[in-house]
Amino acid sequence: MLKNDLYLRALEGKPVKRPPVWMMRQAGRYLPSYLKLQEKYDFFTRCETPELVAEITCLPIDELEPDAAILFSDILVVPRAMGFPIEIVSGSGPVFGKTITKPEEAFHFDALQALESLDYVMQGIKATLQKLENRVPLIGFSGAPWTLFCYMIEGKGSRDFSKAKAFCYQHPEAAAHVLEVLTDIVIAYLKEQIRSGVHAVQVFDSWAGLLGPEDFFTYSFPYLKRISEEVSEAPVVLFAKGAWYALEQLAWSTQASALSVDWAVKPEYARKATRHGITLQGNFDPSRLLSPVSEIREKTREMIRRFGKDRYIVNLGHGILPHVPVAHAKAFIDTVKTYGEAS
Repeated sequence: MLKNDLYLRALEGKPVKRPPVWMMRQAGRYLPSYLKLQEKYDFFTRCETPELVAEITCLPIDELEPDAAILFSDILVVPRAMGFPIEIVSGSGPVFGKTITKPEEAFHFDALQALESLDYVMQGIKATLQKLENRVPLIGFSGAPWTLFCYMIEGKGSRDFSKAKAFCYQHPEAAAHVLEVLTDIVIAYLKEQIRSGVHAVQVFDSWAGLLGPEDFFTYSFPYLKRISEEVSEAPVVLFAKGAWYALEQLAWSTQASALSVDWAVKPEYARKATRHGITLQGNFDPSRLLSPVSEIREKTREMIRRFGKDRYIVNLGHGILPHVPVAHAKAFIDTVKTYGEAS
């Protein structure tokens, strides 16, 4: 029995005294306790060692006490399991040892083998649940097919992922095949996470906003929709960052329990677009956590007032930045946790 199920109640649309709060990427890079582990172990060792996964996932729960934990992992463990060597280069981010460059290379992926290679994630979930001791729900996650596809074509981060988009336009059948296979893998991966014990899952389509509306409904939306329909064993949260124009369709044409929105979307617009029919999550600008603490508190309370306390999960509009002071992150979380009292 969970001691704090506020996050799950918000996902179900139940009335709450205050909204729950957690932060994307809360398990990591801004915490001094995490940086000590970073000095000792390389990135994928941290992701693949169950004891380290549990320790890192629980660091912010111990230090900041948010209302949910998100598993320490990475969206790129999926392409890595599919046979794409990846190196995390300091200052540059992920760099792939190989990419898909020709259409014929797109037809040789084994979804089952990839899932078997991700068993260490399931072991990390089990170790984390033991360490959490039912304090808060545990969130699992995956990258969305479109975002994973972008990296598999481009081989690294990009401002526009123009190679990935060009591949879609030049080789539509090959692109569709890769996106379908990725969708198969993501569905199986999330289902296995749920079987291992996570209470909800989030799908990160970090590069959805690079697509115009027509392309979004070709290369992203159908796969997000299918994931939301087939992963029915636990709540699914969709985060199509930058795809503000698709909020209505994401709310009403998928089976998602919640939509996460970034800071470029006004709360009033998000509520109107989704017709107040779904839980929303977000959307504090991560850079605003560099503001004075008094301003963080003021802006956080204002954000809650604008979204409304029900059917709402307080979060950032994307991941927390590495140079945010821990005291500022704590002020953000504490402001939400005392919101009912302050009101």
